[in-house]
Amino acid sequence: MPSHLVMNLSALAALLPACFAVQRAAAPDGLFWSTLALAVIVPTLTVLGLMEGAWRTGLGAALWLTVAVCLVLYAALAIASRTAVRLAPLLLPYLLALGALATAFGQPPEPSFAPAAPAAWVVLHIALSIATYALLTIAAVAGLAVLLQERALKRKHPTALSRLLPAMTDGDRLQWRLLVTCFIVLILGVCTGMATEHFDRGVLLKPDHKTLLSLLTVALVIGLLVAHHRSGLRGRRAARLVLLAYVLLSLAYLGVKFVTDVLIA
Repeated sequence: MPSHLVMNLSALAALLPACFAVQRAAAPDGLFWSTLALAVIVPTLTVLGLMEGAWRTGLGAALWLTVAVCLVLYAALAIASRTAVRLAPLLLPYLLALGALATAFGQPPEPSFAPAAPAAWVVLHIALSIATYALLTIAAVAGLAVLLQERALKRKHPTALSRLLPAMTDGDRLQWRLLVTCFIVLILGVCTGMATEHFDRGVLLKPDHKTLLSLLTVALVIGLLVAHHRSGLRGRRAARLVLLAYVLLSLAYLGVKFVTDVLIA
């Protein structure tokens, strides 16, 4: 069996116990934390193995990188916030699905990245970009939790899932905190991206789908934060717009890779 497939399957297997332990997120115990630690460590090691020797830009590597960074950030948030812990029933199965897609599409050899810009600058841009996407992923999951809780409240019939999720007000508050952090990192990522394009091609913005979708995401996030500050936008409307921002950024990051690596490869 190829070594890359062994690493992918090992990472998937490490995520399964955490997904089965999500019911413990409402009152996290030793089993929950130990399975979460396993889910963080093995995918992170998988990404390090996939990236060994060169920065891989294929869809499979990008998906695993997304999964690993989301897990690291979620674990840090979960340690600091009981509200964040209770996103596990939505976030962990979603990351498992992304890992399955990464395994399906991560066939070597994946393309590597060799930019003309200074290495430290490129690393900073990549780190900011991945952090932005991971933060918006968790913010979108918090928004989805708000939608599910609001639906359960309207029907006056809580479900098994809604009982595990954070209360609507707590989820909404966490969503906005993540969105503010995401906005700061996103702006820094756009600025470093423009600098990288200037080093590589002599222009600040490359006129392509990725740039357009990224700028639309920036505009939507700014609009959300302004509306929240001025009119107190929250609840279902805000959650839907956060999910839309996540879709736009997903199309810019993973969607473009899917088209170039799979559809027209």
